[in-house]
Amino acid sequence: MEIIEEDAPLVLAPSTSSVRTEICSIASVRRVAAMLDIEPDTIAEGDPLPRGWQFILMAADTRRSSLRADGFPGLGVTMPDLGLPRLLLGSRSVDYLKDIPISASLIRQSAIKDITQKMTKSGPMAVVSIQHELRLKESVQAALIETQTYLLLPATKGAPASNASDYAGPIKGHVMKTVVPDETFLFQYSALGFNSHKIHIDRAHARNVEGFPDLIVNGGLVTLLLTEFLRNEIGVKPSALRVRHMAPLYCGSPITMVANQVDSKWHLQAFDNRSILSVDMEVETHDL
Repeated sequence: MEIIEEDAPLVLAPSTSSVRTEICSIASVRRVAAMLDIEPDTIAEGDPLPRGWQFILMAADTRRSSLRADGFPGLGVTMPDLGLPRLLLGSRSVDYLKDIPISASLIRQSAIKDITQKMTKSGPMAVVSIQHELRLKESVQAALIETQTYLLLPATKGAPASNASDYAGPIKGHVMKTVVPDETFLFQYSALGFNSHKIHIDRAHARNVEGFPDLIVNGGLVTLLLTEFLRNEIGVKPSALRVRHMAPLYCGSPITMVANQVDSKWHLQAFDNRSILSVDMEVETHDL
């Protein structure tokens, strides 16, 4: 999403961090498999956690009294309010440095890395970046580093202006697949990540408070669907992801995923039912 600034951004010093011991629980991994319609009993202790499934290790344990008004838990750290009551995922980057064995103990360090306040033509907003680092308990080197960037927005309704065109034309790709995430899918993903953001689980809030036509498909769920597409239909293993969220995707509406290989990288995209580009992902891979 491109931001047109009227004033230079004000950068605020980050101040929030947490360190947690996490277990890559086989029970949680099997539930992710069940959500994806994979036989859970194919999951065994010691197997590498499929890349893309790490969201279960970044779930927040934010007390209910500390949630933002929109229900967002902060995912490991407390998300500031800044007088901006709405929140959307803007981008994500993931670097896979080594495999995480199922049932392994890990140290997760989460921190707000940057808060930038901006004044745009649409009004004030803030961009908040949260970085998660996961390392195996017996290791000094990170196994995974993920940075999530969120947009904090004023109480205007509907999706913010974006650089997504009204119509992207015929969708083409080397490999294509269409999925339709329903309420059950959104609920299961949100529950596994302990994400109580109301735009994913409360249709009345999504429509009446935030002005969306329906529940928003979790940005992390779309990333998971794209990494599963990459793993199962294309047969490559990601070493790094760079994801941009361009426009919302809605519950019950078809999502068309396409993949194109460019030199040694894969370029994946997700389009909504009107052929509008919603998610753009660049992938560096290891061949399986």
